[in-house]
Amino acid sequence: MSIKVAKSAGFCFGVNRAVEMVENAVREGKSAVTLGPIIHNRHVVEHFDAQGVRMADHVEEIPDGSAVIIRSHGVPLRTYEQLQARGLEVIDATCPFVMRIHRLVMAAEEDGRIPVIIGTRSHPEIVGIAGCCKHPQVFESPEELENWLNADEKNRDLPISMVFQTTSTKFLWEKCEKIVKKVCTNHKIFDTICRATENRQTEAATIAKQCDAVIVVGDVKSSNTGRLATICQQSCARVFLVDNASELRPEDFQNAANIGITAGASTPAWIIKEVNKTMSEIHTADTAMEESFEAMLDASIKTLNTGDKVLGTVVAIGSTEVQVDLGTKHAGYIPVDEVSSDPALKPEDVLKVGDEIEVFVVRVNDAEGTVQLSKKKLEGEKIWNEVEAACENKTVVTATVTEENKGGLVANYKGVRVFIPASQSGVAKGGELSALKGKPAKMKITEVNRARHRVVGSIRAVASEERKAAVEAIWANIEVGKKYQGTVKSLTSYGAFVDIGGVDGMVHVSELSWSRIKSPADVVKVGDKLDVYVISFDPEKRKISLGYKTPEMNPWNQFLAKFSVGDVAKVKIAKLMTFGAFAEIIPGVDGLIHISQIADRRIGKPEDVLSEGQEVDAKIIDIDEEAKRISLSIRALTAPVADDNQDAE
Repeated sequence: MSIKVAKSAGFCFGVNRAVEMVENAVREGKSAVTLGPIIHNRHVVEHFDAQGVRMADHVEEIPDGSAVIIRSHGVPLRTYEQLQARGLEVIDATCPFVMRIHRLVMAAEEDGRIPVIIGTRSHPEIVGIAGCCKHPQVFESPEELENWLNADEKNRDLPISMVFQTTSTKFLWEKCEKIVKKVCTNHKIFDTICRATENRQTEAATIAKQCDAVIVVGDVKSSNTGRLATICQQSCARVFLVDNASELRPEDFQNAANIGITAGASTPAWIIKEVNKTMSEIHTADTAMEESFEAMLDASIKTLNTGDKVLGTVVAIGSTEVQVDLGTKHAGYIPVDEVSSDPALKPEDVLKVGDEIEVFVVRVNDAEGTVQLSKKKLEGEKIWNEVEAACENKTVVTATVTEENKGGLVANYKGVRVFIPASQSGVAKGGELSALKGKPAKMKITEVNRARHRVVGSIRAVASEERKAAVEAIWANIEVGKKYQGTVKSLTSYGAFVDIGGVDGMVHVSELSWSRIKSPADVVKVGDKLDVYVISFDPEKRKISLGYKTPEMNPWNQFLAKFSVGDVAKVKIAKLMTFGAFAEIIPGVDGLIHISQIADRRIGKPEDVLSEGQEVDAKIIDIDEEAKRISLSIRALTAPVADDNQDAE
């Protein structure tokens, strides 16, 4: 036989916090009065009554000089004002989750929005939330909400902010959300449900399926406890709702091999322990379960300190924060901007309910019972370790350049700011650093000072190593005739220096063009991309001679490929001589028009008919490929009669 106690059985953190605040008031000798029952459990109320803690239903009933303890459900704003007016000391034990809802509805009204509250109207929590607003709209069900929206079309255009009772269910939240998103034009929806209740109910349903009998421990007047019993009855035939161990009867558990125990959020640990102990005696069960449960109770009151690294379970993901169960009396939460160092990521992109995560404790607020956590800071610490390792091991990292400043560049490496001095940017002196902005860059981390949050990087170091590797690769594989695409780096009077991937080779001026040129600048300029080939190289002197002009670029070859004897070409008169005129057929190829072939009559000199720069049609009458000479004729394009007259003369 075995007894299984639900992990979530007993006080939730909000109830536990409220009880502790009453106990602290008793230890300090204060004349304490709770405004309403501190929690929904008569044993707890009786326990404190025996210690002198009285309960008042109204502010008027509280004796002067008392310390008033606000119960975990919270109270309306007017109650705080009444207590303040009487000068009474207030110890606010309102659950932090409920406090958050108070802030949300008050902020909504300040912004001119209508607070829409989903929950049971008579429940103290809802009374308190509604009491923080001037014009709240409270609905107990999705049907009530839908009827209100359909009652007047104007309601659909109202700016509404919707919140939920902390003990509502996910099903209720999703149904209301669907209704509002479908018909409302201006809405904000806040997931204010405390997942502890939902998790407790889910766990109770699971235990009920696994056990022959289930004991639900709690005050019979507690709706929370009653709901647990109903859920268990759906999966288990024998479910017993008991107020304490004295109500257990051995005959109810005959032939029950597996017994489950769960409890409402207001059931104190000592009652659960008593029930567990009694059942263990009834079944003479192994005391290991009792010891295990003791350890669980001890763990629930462990302390947390700022700077701790702790494990927790994600219980809810909201629009402003992620709720985390730390297994303590505190409510853990991660603000949305502390989930990830990447601002583009949403919490739901990296987390899901049920995930066990390691988090960093940013701040512990014992007064409110909350713990602010950060996943980003823990990730940040790991990234800093990574940065320090990269610096020590001289490994290459890739960071995105985000800005240019007076001394150089700033890059972002996984959220860490890296400064790159201008001299280490890899940009030549006088060059534009801004050209790197917004681009990823490979770099080495050269300096890390975590205390000052200072990291220095060098793009130049990586570029230098890459260039060195490229140089070695070129010299290892170079051969005459090998082709490269290079970039013109500089020009001289005798040629152009071309970078072919880390190594500079020279293209002599005679190798730049098939035509006569006065300067390399006549053909290329710095920055031009050229297809070059190796003419010769000297590994010892590290010199490479490159060629640029190719047979395909040879104007004579281009002429022969395009023209033949008898073709007519439009030519440009390049130079006038006494014996005729030289005309450019294509760039780099000239033909001679003899004086006798210029006109259909006798002329004294070529300039009588032609001028330099003039374009005319001419016929190719002869091509001497060996001597690379071309004869042209304008006269050949005139009438035969003109030819006879020229011959007669």
